[in-house]
Amino acid sequence: MAKDKLIGVDLGGTTIKFAILTAEGEIQQKWSIKTNILDEGSHIVPDIIDSINHHLDLYQLDKDRIIGIGMGTPGTVDTENGTVRAAFNLNWKETQNVREQIEAGTGLPLTMDNDANAAALGEQWRGAGNNQPDVAFITLGTGVGGGLINDGKLIHGVAGAGGEVGHMIVEPGGYLCTCGNYGCLEQYASATGVVHLAQDFAEAYAGNSQLKAMVDNGEEVTSKIVFDLAKDGDYLANEVVDKVAYYLGLASANISNILNPSSVVIGGGVSAAGKFLLDRVAKNFSQFAFKATRDVTEVKLAELGNDAGAYGAASLARNSDRTIA
Repeated sequence: MAKDKLIGVDLGGTTIKFAILTAEGEIQQKWSIKTNILDEGSHIVPDIIDSINHHLDLYQLDKDRIIGIGMGTPGTVDTENGTVRAAFNLNWKETQNVREQIEAGTGLPLTMDNDANAAALGEQWRGAGNNQPDVAFITLGTGVGGGLINDGKLIHGVAGAGGEVGHMIVEPGGYLCTCGNYGCLEQYASATGVVHLAQDFAEAYAGNSQLKAMVDNGEEVTSKIVFDLAKDGDYLANEVVDKVAYYLGLASANISNILNPSSVVIGGGVSAAGKFLLDRVAKNFSQFAFKATRDVTEVKLAELGNDAGAYGAASLARNSDRTIA
C-alpha cells in the first residue's frame, strides 16, 4: 500500500489543531481539540494520541498510508531525542518524552520542532515563501518568534536557538526583555511591545490625539487599537506605527544581510495590520539592507494564517527519514 498521507499537528496553549494532507501538501481534513493543561499538562499527549487514532478510524484511513506525523510545539525542542522542555504555557514544568509516547500510542513515526519553526516551514512550503529554499519568517504575537530556512532546511544552531529573531537587539540599552537582555525586537514589535511604545510616546506627547487621551485616561489600549487609530489619521498612533516599522525593517535587513533569502515573511497577529504596516517595514528594510540583498529579497505578508503550523508540521514529516521498526 502506497504511503501518500501526512498528519500535521499544531500544538498550542489553547487549541491543538490537526490536519491530514496529501504528500504534495493539500489539506484534506482538519479538526481541533482544546488543550487540557491541567495536572501539569499530563493529558495533552494522550489527547493527541486519542484524537489521531479516532479520526483515522472515522475517515477509514489505513495507517499503512501515513508517511508520518509532524508536530510543532511551544518550548525548547530536542529534535534528536524527541523531547520538549520549558513549555510553560502547556504547564510542562519537566522535560516531556513526547515522541516516544506518541509513536507508541499511534504506531506512526513522529518528527517535531518548535512551533515558530513549523509555521516558518509552512509559509516556505505552501505560503508566501513560494517553496523557495531560502526564506526568513518573523511571527508577531504576544512575543516575537521566527524561523530561518537555508537551502531548504531549518537553521537550529548548536543549542536549538537558531532563528530566535525576537531576541535580536534592535535598541541597545532599550526595554528590558523577559530573556534578561535589553532592547530585543520582541519588546518593540510584539503586541505588548506596540502598547509599551504607545504608552511611552503618549507620555512625551503634548498635542491632541485620541491615543494619548486613551492612555492618559487609563483605558485599555491594544496593538489593534493603535493600528486602527493610525489608519484613521491619529498623529501619535502613526508615530508609534512608524517606530514599530523601523525596528521590523532594521531586523529584516539584518537577517537578510546575513542569509540573503528570497523573502522575509511577516506573520502573526500584529501582521493583521496588513499592507498599512508592510509598506513602512519595506521602506525601512530598503534603507538598511545591503544592495545585493535589497535587490533580491522581498518583504512579504504571511498567507496561511492559522493553517501555517499544520502545513509546516506536515512538512517536517514529509522530509523526515524516521521510521518505526
